[in-house]
Amino acid sequence: MKIAVIGAGYVGLVTAACFSEFGYEVICIDNNKYKIKQLKKKIIPIYEPGLSDLVKKNAKSKYLLFSNSISKIKDANIIFIAVGTPSTRRGDGEADLKFVFSVVKDISKFLIKRKKQLVITKSTVPVGTGKKIQDMMCELRPDLINNKDYFIASNPEFLREGSAIEDFMRPDRVVCGVTDKQAEEILKELYRPLNLREAPVLFADLESAEIIKYASNAFLALKVSFINEIANLCEKTGGNVQMIAKGMGLDNRIGPKFLHPGPGFGGSCFPKDTRALYASFKKNKINNTLVKSVINFNEDRKISIVNKIKNLLKPKIKNKVIAFLGVTFKPNTDDLRESPSLEIIPRLRKLGAKIHAHDPAFNPEFIKVKELDKIKWHSNVLEAIKNADLLVIHTEWNEYRGLDLLKVKKALKNPIILDLRNIFNLDDMKRYNIKYHGIGFKS
Repeated sequence: MKIAVIGAGYVGLVTAACFSEFGYEVICIDNNKYKIKQLKKKIIPIYEPGLSDLVKKNAKSKYLLFSNSISKIKDANIIFIAVGTPSTRRGDGEADLKFVFSVVKDISKFLIKRKKQLVITKSTVPVGTGKKIQDMMCELRPDLINNKDYFIASNPEFLREGSAIEDFMRPDRVVCGVTDKQAEEILKELYRPLNLREAPVLFADLESAEIIKYASNAFLALKVSFINEIANLCEKTGGNVQMIAKGMGLDNRIGPKFLHPGPGFGGSCFPKDTRALYASFKKNKINNTLVKSVINFNEDRKISIVNKIKNLLKPKIKNKVIAFLGVTFKPNTDDLRESPSLEIIPRLRKLGAKIHAHDPAFNPEFIKVKELDKIKWHSNVLEAIKNADLLVIHTEWNEYRGLDLLKVKKALKNPIILDLRNIFNLDDMKRYNIKYHGIGFKS
């Protein structure tokens, strides 16, 4: 089986590397010449544990190839569209599908009559996109007959950054949207290597598959926002949000995952997908307040964190030094997209605070991010902490969990810690006489 993956971004590269690990011949195509040149040299453009080794191994064995030429899809039985679908610049939250439709237009030129190639959207797309692709293909290639010469399918990704390889190889489920029994059989064969791991493969119609992705991410975002609201209640009235989350999570109907309070959700999926889902409700004239409230609460959450920091540094925050540990939206990734830090840090700087930052995934691209302008970067954690008026834990990197608290106390100008991820223990802080403030309990 020969596979073409169009898009060498996060989803496309992980998809291509993992399918090549199954022994399939995979070609990953991208119009970014520099990126493909780097990948041919086995230089990986993204930080993802295990991905570099997988790419190097399968590129060496020739199971995984890279190209800038879309014409290479002619050899493929299966063609994945894995390009970005960012929010539109209009600000209405809708997903911008220009890259998807541009790829469809390019693909149409090289589909081969009677080869029965399967074109699959791996990108996260709004409901109805698969049908639009079908309509486009009919217009662009009237000589081809849908469900006879080619097939259209949806196969949304559910990859967590930092755990993408594990998620692909041992998925909770594989969702496939199809319009034809033959397309279903092709997808069953494609995912046959997962049979030994008993990964459930769910077949649905195109529209259901598209909605499943958005609904899943919006529901998880809802859990994050809900536990943050409970944390607010705990800080006012008493109680410990971590114990509450544990008590809730022991209920099998709820489960413990994503019940972790913090500065709000970020990344490439949750913010974008909740906005896009809400846009779908609006577009179809369906009243929705639940998803909208999640979006609003998450925006307000970052402002409330800034206010929390202001209160800890009163009477004035101006010229105070804040050690800010972790700027990525989660550990084990260098992804800054919609990280809460990109809202919190600029607001703190506008108030006159000085930011000294550290992140284990730091790379030179961080300096180019306008929201992180004029902050001082440190390669050593203790150097970032030295003489700070406040230490803020923003991202729960393992490197921070094992910090020597005695050294931390000595390095700080004032022994105050705001732990936005609750990675430390309150009793330990009392032992070292550190003023400790977490999320969701009275300090």
